[in-house]
Amino acid sequence: MNAPVGESAVRHAPAAAPRSGVGAVGEILAVCVVHADLEMPAKVNRVGRTAIDKRPVAGRVAVRALGLDGDHVCDPVNHGGVHQAVYAYDEQDARRWGVQLRRSLEPGWFGENLRISGLAVSDSVLGERWRVGDTVLEVSAPRVPCATFQYWSNERQWVKRFTQQSDTGAYLRVLTEGTIGAGDRVRVEYVPEHGVTVRDLFTGHDPERLALLLAVEPTVSDDVRMQVERHARRANRVRTEQPGGVVAESSARGASGPDSGEVRS
Repeated sequence: MNAPVGESAVRHAPAAAPRSGVGAVGEILAVCVVHADLEMPAKVNRVGRTAIDKRPVAGRVAVRALGLDGDHVCDPVNHGGVHQAVYAYDEQDARRWGVQLRRSLEPGWFGENLRISGLAVSDSVLGERWRVGDTVLEVSAPRVPCATFQYWSNERQWVKRFTQQSDTGAYLRVLTEGTIGAGDRVRVEYVPEHGVTVRDLFTGHDPERLALLLAVEPTVSDDVRMQVERHARRANRVRTEQPGGVVAESSARGASGPDSGEVRS
């Protein structure tokens, strides 16, 4: 049983400048699980409820193949699973959003399980591995915003703004089960040579490089494969539309968009 939410559930520390690469070390500021399912209008969420409302919990939390103890999804057909077991968000990105939105975005606001300081989460490499005590996590995918996230945020054009900024956070697979708590160090132990980041996949700025990802990372999820294929189709379509087959720069930066998946909610 997780301890109730309290002051010890959140690690209060200045946001460290994000780092990346083998040997980079970050810190978990908060571990968050579902506070309560929220009822949703049918036009927003077809199952009528969401588990996006996550709050920090004190003490250590067990991390299993399908996620954290005390956490769940409301639509397991479309959300969750081993490739979306844990969702992490960068404290510095959260603070930047807080300034833009003129509000405090406390741990869990993005629907994240882990609020992390000191690692460039959205610029982590797909397949990158993080050790947190006895737990090993692997970066598996970007978060793609959806109508549920829009409704939850109560911000105008939130999906569009989130997509344009592309500070998506990262989904994580659980390679080694263990426990996690606020204050734990997160150490980057391995970074694949392909170098394709979470942000690269989300924006699709280099479709040919993304295609190489599929060849060298056999464990990528079907969702990732669909995102890569969608970027390739978009690039091919632009090539046929541009004189001389030159790909427009605006297309090269086109993000996945809300049609390429939904947040774990």
